[in-house]
Amino acid sequence: MSNPDIHLVKKYLLDLQDRICQALEREDGQQLFSEESWHHGKGGGGRSRVMENGAVIEKGGVNFSHVRGEHLPPSATAARPELAGCRFEAMGVSLVIHPLNPYVPTSHANFRFFRAEQTDADPIWWFGGGMDLTPYYGFEEDCLHWHSTIKAACDPFGTELYPRYAKWCDDYFYLKHRNEPRGIGGIFFDDLNQLNRGGFDQCLAFVQAVADTFIPAYLPIVTRRKNTSWGQHQRDFQCYRRGRYVEFNLIYDRGTLFGLQSGGRTESILVSLPPVAHWNYNWQPESGTDEAALYEQFLISKKWIIQ
Repeated sequence: MSNPDIHLVKKYLLDLQDRICQALEREDGQQLFSEESWHHGKGGGGRSRVMENGAVIEKGGVNFSHVRGEHLPPSATAARPELAGCRFEAMGVSLVIHPLNPYVPTSHANFRFFRAEQTDADPIWWFGGGMDLTPYYGFEEDCLHWHSTIKAACDPFGTELYPRYAKWCDDYFYLKHRNEPRGIGGIFFDDLNQLNRGGFDQCLAFVQAVADTFIPAYLPIVTRRKNTSWGQHQRDFQCYRRGRYVEFNLIYDRGTLFGLQSGGRTESILVSLPPVAHWNYNWQPESGTDEAALYEQFLISKKWIIQ
């Protein structure tokens, strides 16, 4: 297994954060990201960038973090007990964009690198990440654009990757207690340390290709929907569906659990939560409405791109 170049990963992730923020600022046209640098008590730190009350983005966070620790938290060792007691470092860019217009979907992406030191063996390392889309009102052309753009980034590394990672995304971003998906998916991968018999260089190239796809996958959808007229009815439904987003992030999301358990910066970790969310008791959409169509046509098990 080729030796990972941590500095190369960090350089790429910092540049990725810059490029995504610049593109989102241009799309919003009103607000800029504020930046706050922070330091982790046990080593490392990060750059938190947040936009609030923009013309397009009601709240968005694009964060870089690089933390170190002497012991992995339970969220990391539950599936990998051999790593208990290992020193570690983890870095990544994580972003969540909550739009103002209910017709613009929320989007999430995360790209991360992890390394753990073992006492009597070589270090263990891997990449993980992905990107997914959470619409409030469904449009098939948006879903097809999102998935086809991601697939085009995956295919040069193997045509089997997109369907495998798309299914992984659907399985991961699923609210078991609601028996419904969080959105219409994308891709999700983890524990990536070998690809096409290549080690670090090949894995990094794949992560770069996918991460560089976030802007061309998301912004055309934002541009297409951001000027759609909406009213209080659509806003109420958006806030109701945002409640599902909160439930997933606080109950299931591994990144949230890892960040909190490893002593990460709470404000940066919870920036993923929407600014306004509603919980309405036993609410059901009225048959034949656009709200019902979201459940019937989009929040279902579906292969958006057929190989």
